[in-house]
Amino acid sequence: MTTEATPPDFRWGVATSSFQIEGSATRDGRGPSIWDDFCRVPEAVAGGDTGEVACDSYLRWGDDLALLRRMGVNSYRFSTAWSRIQPTGSGPVNRPGLDHYDRMVDDLLEAGIEPFPTLYHWDLPSALQHEGGWVARDTAHRFADYAGIMAEALGDRVRRWTTLNEPLCSAWIGHLEGRMAPGLRDLRGAVHASYHLLLAHALGAEALRASAPATPSVGIVVNLSPIEPASGSEEDRLAAVRADGHVNRWWLDPLHGRGFPQDMVEVYGIDLPAEPGDEALAAPLDFLGINYYFRQRVVADPQIATLGFRQVPVPGARTTALDWEVHPPGLTDVLLRVAKEYGTPSLLVTENGSAWDDEADDDGYVADHERTQFLCDHVAAMRSAAEQGAPVHGYYAWSLMDNFEWAYGYRPRFGLARVDYGTQRRTLKLSGHTYARLIAEAAEAPAADRAGREV
Repeated sequence: MTTEATPPDFRWGVATSSFQIEGSATRDGRGPSIWDDFCRVPEAVAGGDTGEVACDSYLRWGDDLALLRRMGVNSYRFSTAWSRIQPTGSGPVNRPGLDHYDRMVDDLLEAGIEPFPTLYHWDLPSALQHEGGWVARDTAHRFADYAGIMAEALGDRVRRWTTLNEPLCSAWIGHLEGRMAPGLRDLRGAVHASYHLLLAHALGAEALRASAPATPSVGIVVNLSPIEPASGSEEDRLAAVRADGHVNRWWLDPLHGRGFPQDMVEVYGIDLPAEPGDEALAAPLDFLGINYYFRQRVVADPQIATLGFRQVPVPGARTTALDWEVHPPGLTDVLLRVAKEYGTPSLLVTENGSAWDDEADDDGYVADHERTQFLCDHVAAMRSAAEQGAPVHGYYAWSLMDNFEWAYGYRPRFGLARVDYGTQRRTLKLSGHTYARLIAEAAEAPAADRAGREV
């Protein structure tokens, strides 16, 4: 990436989410979420793991802040737990929960780190799920109320917000495949949930802009994958078109004012729960957050209901501990595609990371060469996209530290810092030290460039 492609205000950060790190599941009035419920379903989560303790970050925020300082990040992407703010998803504010995030924002700003909150990272209050959850339209309105509360409380200091994280996972994996909370398998419910999630984004963005004391910058985070057919057959080509519609276009098109892709409406065969006034579903995007982990190679499979495709491995490909392919050029591809096809004004890589079988020494240090290589290669891929014209303004590594990885439990470790779950000790890994050096070098380059021009 040239100096021009890495401006002084480029965001170098790390990302986490509330349920994955906070623990303190009932402390200070926090209400239950659908992930608390899902963790109690037999065999739903590997090892019977739960988020009750996680990284104990609610009580150890100072330890997390120390890690952020050590790495030298200038932005921290975290999520706020809706059920800490409104334990039942509506009604009065739970002040102790809100105060926690208020203190976090102040501490980050004092450390020279931009607070970058996501309002929803999958942990819907259980009480709202009992009333229909995302399948019910009212949940989108309750989300807007919550967004307004957060904007009023923190909007004098928080300038950038994301509404939702990866609605694909909430809708498709949570409501169609059943592998994530709320653990449902119903096509109609999944399609309606997808619609209401994007409605929640639009209403939430409107509430943020109406309620924040200072004009906010508002976006949403989607997880994207380049899709490739496994062969040159017409069947696989059409399967890749459907896969792209399911994974990418179903979210990108409506977010950019194009409406839901008609070919996928026909594939699903489900009427959308649209109502008059929903024409404003595409709230203006100040930026789009893109999470990238792997590409998808697909084949046609008529035995797969409705969609008719399945993902297959890439022969000979290098894979992580979760069998996810390592393919850095895919990040370049998705950034350039969104820039060229949709003209989004600003792009942020809001998550990018990898799980490996870490081995710690006696001091807790992990020489994670594979993760370090993954990090460097993907930062280079991002830089390549920027050099080719993509308006990339930030990169956030997933994750600050090892944490609860949803249905995978605690076995996969994505962190740039190791967490000893027995003692909660945090130890920066080789990848974390490498990221710190990368950030420092990026900060020095623009300064050197400016000095050279002044001579």
